[in-house]
Amino acid sequence: ARQQWQSTAASLKETLINQPPTRTTQLDSGMRVASEDTGAPTATVGLWIDAGSRCETDKNNGVAHFMEHMAFKGTAKRSQTDLELEIENMGAHLNAYTSREQTVFYAKCLSQDVPKAIEILSDIIQNSKLGESEIERERGVILREMQEVETNLQEVVFDHLHAVAYQGTPLGRTILGPTENIKSITRNDLVDYVRTHYGPPRFVLAGAGGVDHAQLVDLADKHFGKMKGPIYDEIPPVLVPCRYTGSEIRVRDDSIPLAHVALAVEGAGWTSADNIPLMVANTLMGAWDRSQGGGVNNATNLARASAEDGLCHSYQSFNTCYKDTGLWGVYFVSDPMQIADMIWNIQQEWMKLCTSVTEKEVNRAKNILKTNMLLQLDGTTAICEDIGRQMLCYDRRIPLHELEARID
Repeated sequence: ARQQWQSTAASLKETLINQPPTRTTQLDSGMRVASEDTGAPTATVGLWIDAGSRCETDKNNGVAHFMEHMAFKGTAKRSQTDLELEIENMGAHLNAYTSREQTVFYAKCLSQDVPKAIEILSDIIQNSKLGESEIERERGVILREMQEVETNLQEVVFDHLHAVAYQGTPLGRTILGPTENIKSITRNDLVDYVRTHYGPPRFVLAGAGGVDHAQLVDLADKHFGKMKGPIYDEIPPVLVPCRYTGSEIRVRDDSIPLAHVALAVEGAGWTSADNIPLMVANTLMGAWDRSQGGGVNNATNLARASAEDGLCHSYQSFNTCYKDTGLWGVYFVSDPMQIADMIWNIQQEWMKLCTSVTEKEVNRAKNILKTNMLLQLDGTTAICEDIGRQMLCYDRRIPLHELEARID
């Protein structure tokens, strides 16, 4: 049996080393191009922009997400209908999302359609019409989206967590922004945001699947090479440090039968030396929900206690990273009478991590973490996402074998 495990470990190392390399190029404009060619018949290409709700002010909070919505509403040469038909006829999928530090536009398509997909991405980012009637229509869409988010209690809890942990700083604001901002954002607000934060030095064109790196570089130069950068091309703005504040918020609603709770401490930024140890610690805490059952056979102490003592309906540990800070903790859903017991057990587990965690438990967590990292890179979209995010966070993509070595 030991020989079998050794051969499995050896084949894992070979697999990690033999992963296709990530090729990177920086254009004269400052734009970066990064890709991994897996030879697949499909590809995902996208633009990762180093700007999100953290770049906003109290006055224009919500403008980054509003701009993401407006990108699909027609350009100077394509109406919204033309754009939708073109994507459908290619059999492609076009999507976008906004986070606190990044805005992303990406397309999944057949590998031969990559040039067309990049041309469309370039068009919607540089030439969006931002028509007044479309802006008014989109206000209603975003306000309805806000109502939907308010029914997702996990998202509500994490917004509250950011609001108190980073109170008075840009990370404390929500991504969608307050209702009054959505109702008052103007075309000029959108144009100003794009002029200030969209530009080649803040762009990463990422590709994965059936992509040719040299072709991507040529396409990036062709479609984005003449784009003017933000007004401070030479000196990028200094990020306002987001001060962490230990605090709490309780929102009582007796119409909700269960308690949704997030308990967190300040974590580490993407580039911190503590990031990998916190990822291992996060895995040690684990996750559990009632559908798993398990009892004494659960891998983590907290999962065993949750199952045997009925402490909660579910819990999951989290490690949310930003450039210079992060949040590390546990989110759980429990009966109101079990909150104190669950929090006590979480704090007990945190103390065990400091004092009595065993080598065996740490090794198991390392293996689970490595497995999860590989599972998360399943498919061209997941790989492209990983490339784009890492290029913005680290200015390179860390090879899997290096990540494995750092975890070990």
